[in-house]
Amino acid sequence: MTVMKTSMRNFYAHKGRMALSAVAVLLSVAFVCGTLVFTDTMNTTFDKLFASTSSDVTVSAKGASDTGETTSDNGKPPVMPASVLGAVRKADGVKSAEGTVFSTSATVVDADKDSLSPTSGAPTIVGNWNGNDARTMEITEGAAPKGSDQVMVDADTADKHHLKLGDEIGVITAVGTHTAKISGIAAFQVTNPGAAIFYLDTKTAQEVLVGESNVYTNVNVTAASGVSDAQLKKNVAAEIGGGYKVQTAKETADANRDSVGGFLDVMKYAMLGFAGIAFLVGIFLIINTFSMLVAQRTREIGLMRAIGSSRKQVNRSVLAEALLLGVVGSLLGVGAGVGIAVGLMKLMGMTGMNLSTDDLTVAWTTPVVGMVLGIVVTVLAAYLPARRAGKVSPMAALRDAGAPADAKAGAVRAVIGLLLTGAGGLGLYLAAAADKAAEGSLWLGLGVVLSLIGFVVIGPLLAGAVVRVLGAIVLRAFGPVGRMAERNALRNPRRTGATGAALMIGLALVACLSVVGSSMVASATEELDKSVGTDFIIQSDGGQLMTPQAVQAIKSTPGLERVTEYKWTEADFTTPDGKTLDKTAITAADPTYATDLRVETVAGNLADAYRPDSMSVHEKFAEDHRITLGSKIAVAFKNGSTARLTVRAITSSDAVIDQGAMYTSIATLKKYVPADKLPLDDLVFATAKDGQQDAAYTSLKSALHDYPQYTVRDQTDYKQELKDQIGQLLNLIYGLLALAIIVAVLGVVNTLALSVVERTREIGLMRAIGLSRRQLRRMIRMESVVIALFGALLGLGLGMGWGATAQQLLALQGLNVLEIPWPTIIGVFIGSAFVGLFAALIPAFRAGRMNVLNAIATD
Repeated sequence: MTVMKTSMRNFYAHKGRMALSAVAVLLSVAFVCGTLVFTDTMNTTFDKLFASTSSDVTVSAKGASDTGETTSDNGKPPVMPASVLGAVRKADGVKSAEGTVFSTSATVVDADKDSLSPTSGAPTIVGNWNGNDARTMEITEGAAPKGSDQVMVDADTADKHHLKLGDEIGVITAVGTHTAKISGIAAFQVTNPGAAIFYLDTKTAQEVLVGESNVYTNVNVTAASGVSDAQLKKNVAAEIGGGYKVQTAKETADANRDSVGGFLDVMKYAMLGFAGIAFLVGIFLIINTFSMLVAQRTREIGLMRAIGSSRKQVNRSVLAEALLLGVVGSLLGVGAGVGIAVGLMKLMGMTGMNLSTDDLTVAWTTPVVGMVLGIVVTVLAAYLPARRAGKVSPMAALRDAGAPADAKAGAVRAVIGLLLTGAGGLGLYLAAAADKAAEGSLWLGLGVVLSLIGFVVIGPLLAGAVVRVLGAIVLRAFGPVGRMAERNALRNPRRTGATGAALMIGLALVACLSVVGSSMVASATEELDKSVGTDFIIQSDGGQLMTPQAVQAIKSTPGLERVTEYKWTEADFTTPDGKTLDKTAITAADPTYATDLRVETVAGNLADAYRPDSMSVHEKFAEDHRITLGSKIAVAFKNGSTARLTVRAITSSDAVIDQGAMYTSIATLKKYVPADKLPLDDLVFATAKDGQQDAAYTSLKSALHDYPQYTVRDQTDYKQELKDQIGQLLNLIYGLLALAIIVAVLGVVNTLALSVVERTREIGLMRAIGLSRRQLRRMIRMESVVIALFGALLGLGLGMGWGATAQQLLALQGLNVLEIPWPTIIGVFIGSAFVGLFAALIPAFRAGRMNVLNAIATD
């Protein structure tokens, strides 16, 4: 009880000094809890949606996925004859059954030809208005569509695009373009995560989406009273026979949940990973805080030991303070986590994914995980300072505050740090020298971990040398004040090393990712320059296939020398070694593709692969299956017949663009696949006549004005798009890393604040002999700047090493260019100086306000 009373008294006595450490715990716990609440809420939202939109039993056409996805490679949904509906209605236990038709491969535009599709990546769904939808949606304006000239839109899409009754919209499919006017607006009764939904009447939906009547994509079945879904499924399957997919409501909901579950899990664990980095940085802050508090209370602890307190009691007293810090910080963090989750939901709403706070889900495990994690991390971080406190002898009561032994990094620590750093460097070297990416990745991971730990351990040893160099460059210009700032930073290398290490971790990751991102862009740009021999690439950014009408519009564009179509499909291969490979990808293109993409061959000529009944394979595939020029491969095309194709070219497996692709001609594909089953083009290449590139570029954009789902890019556009995509990903990662950097800045603030308290008497003496308040504040700011620059220098150097090693692994995949983004690296380094200035504002202000006489009198 005495130990707890002492701990409580010390905790409240130093509550100001504990505040920043508590904020670090709060932020880290809040990010963990916010991530868990956010992902749990998304799961709840999708679960409610899937449960409410699933009929008791659903019959899907052959070829439909488990999630009911209706997009096929010919742009039309897989369908079944309307006679299936009649058969389903005859099954025992059926109360009602209704045929539906819908597609997720349609594009919807407004009167100005602007796309109405979500920008969040959610699907655009066009289908017929049916009883199942009527259960989950309420018509809030107008009426359901009753003719080919009417369409109904969901309320969220109408609000986002300012649509109203009577507005004309166009539905673009593989069949053609259909225009209609909005007859009604319907609102979801459950949260819509962001899909855009448009309803036509049944007959119009069949004609627009499929191009024929008397077909359905699904049949929704409702069970009679007392009939279970499982029994109904069995009865329906027995009535309609094989060839159809029959699922209960639970099976449909589970399949849909699995389809989004993978994405949610990736997002969840990625965000938790960044929270872990913040926790790691917070550990340094907590260690520094308690180390300095212990050092400042050396005489106090010595007196406690002199009057009978044991080492264990002193140790437990410090750990009890850490426990209180962990409890307070974690409690506040759990509450803040809910706020972060709500903020993330609002942020997702801005991108088009609507999440309602009505579905906010706080599982009992979330606060438990947050509390346990925050408390355990805080107590573990305080263990070393607590152990050091327990070693204070009673004789320390006769000495001034501060532990002289803390001023130098121990020799053992230096040796361990050097060994770990050397081992990390060896791991990075082995990663760079690896012949296989999988093997190299393991060495890279080991090298990153060991080098990071090594730099953390060796930090105090490096602090002396690096701070002297930085001081000579940055601080000497400020005269005596700069030299005092340098000496203050050198006074306790262990403290400076730990403070710099907190900043080092976040900046090392920033530098590593910057190097990898820049190298990827530079490598891809070089590959484009070397390999692509066409002027324009036309494709959909949303992954939609090219409709025949759009392809014809491209071919009719004036000023083009050639247009190359590019299709992707699947086939079952039977290779010369007797093996059968199911669902193997094969690319069909026009013969001009051999000119549009200069693919390196190791045997034969790629142009020969486009001859009748011919193909190419890549080098690794040829080696694995003992294929040479002239070998025959039996290719059973999807939705077609089997061909025996002759291998006339073997391409390099090291290509970056179309890596691992196997080619045949579109003419060969047409020979074995019926016209109505042919896959649509994935993309189209176009090459202008000499000297007409600019005019052709303008003409292509004009020709595709009615097809806003497709984007025309020349090589410059394509490179910029690649750069933008990687830049957006890096910005997202930098945003998440900002949490760790914020915690690191708090560490600098806390270190300076406690250092000022520790040097109260010294500061009073300096003020007494003539140091002005302005000079004092400048000294503390300069000390902060040099500590921040020390951490930045270590972090950026370490990160560039990691990034360069990662690029060597990417070189195994054809990304051969190493590019260091010097503007980013230099910008971050300079920014670190401003971080140091910002961190010193409050400590410097407090130091400047000290009363000189009181400071001198401080014991």
